Amino acid sequence: MATDYYGLLGVAKGATDQEIKRAYRKKARELHPDVNPGEEDRFKEVTTAYEVLSDPEKRRIVDAGGDPLAGPGQGGFAGGFGGGGLGDVFEAFFGGGGGGFGGGFGAGRGPRSRVQPGEPALVGVELDLEECAAGVNKELTVDTAILCEVCKGAGTNGDSKPVSCDTCHGAGEIQAVQRSLLGQVMTVRECPTCHGVGEIIPDPCRKCGGEGRVRSRRTMTVRIPAGIESGMRVRLAGQGEVGLGGGPAGDLYVEITERPHEVFIRDKDDLHCTLRVPIVDAALGGTFDVQTILGDAVTVTIDAGTQPGQVVKLRGQGMPHVNTGVRGNLHVHLDVTVPTKLDSAQTEALKKFRDASDDSIDLVTTAAAAAPGGLFSRLRNAFAGR
Repeated sequence: MATDYYGLLGVAKGATDQEIKRAYRKKARELHPDVNPGEEDRFKEVTTAYEVLSDPEKRRIVDAGGDPLAGPGQGGFAGGFGGGGLGDVFEAFFGGGGGGFGGGFGAGRGPRSRVQPGEPALVGVELDLEECAAGVNKELTVDTAILCEVCKGAGTNGDSKPVSCDTCHGAGEIQAVQRSLLGQVMTVRECPTCHGVGEIIPDPCRKCGGEGRVRSRRTMTVRIPAGIESGMRVRLAGQGEVGLGGGPAGDLYVEITERPHEVFIRDKDDLHCTLRVPIVDAALGGTFDVQTILGDAVTVTIDAGTQPGQVVKLRGQGMPHVNTGVRGNLHVHLDVTVPTKLDSAQTEALKKFRDASDDSIDLVTTAAAAAPGGLFSRLRNAFAGR
């Protein structure tokens, strides 16, 4: 079945070139790995769809019901059959690799290039919450493939050159006759000697063994942006694995893991912390200085009559957003502490306060207990957090 390139971009079949370009730009922004880690495959799909539909000849093939990127017998028009057709039947009988009659199905692909693009690489790094908040330059040690410094990617020793493969005579593939329920059928397979390249290196480089690349450990410094959090990745273009034959390097992705903090709990761009307030200050009110994640001091104002569990929200004192730099909020949860040891003067003062108070001791109604901040409400939240 041919790929639905229009569907991947979310446009109609009759969309204009401008509409296709706008749709691609929107999808690319949404799915780019730097913005939305984990969507690399979908990003590649929409990029491929745009490349196909922006090419008039390839789009003509798509509009005719074919797939310009499909191999022979895989939904294109090679051999005159699209949408799988007989190619699927041959594959069911003869296995992968494609079959054909003479030079029909699967033949004529030719040798592939020895120079191949490199694979992406992934490394992990742990950061403190302070480093995530402020951003940091981090030194990393990476084990990867780099260009062979002796042959510069050629894979040959000295002035020697690759020669045509004797097995496939430079075609990169070989043909064989197999018997089946349909009679004798010609199948095409990748050449086992040159692995589809069509050439072999009789005198390979002593350093890399003909690959054009070698394994190496290198150290680099990466800039981690402020506001990054666990699971996000920083992309370093062209810093991954060098490809076979000295092909262009893939990208290096640095995945972040955030260490737990002893004071703050993170919720995206917001932070939460607990402030212990003496019972006297909760009753009378007051101000307290607390240190934010970026090290600056801010003042928390406690209203008179503050109850246990109340929360003071300090706007703009949380984590910076990784793209905009706009900071979230800091939520200060108030924990009113009751003294366990009193001297005689404190005891006498509290007795006088009790005598002067008209508060009574009563059982709380279930409605009051279920209200936000009430006993039932706090129990429900505690059990829900388990």
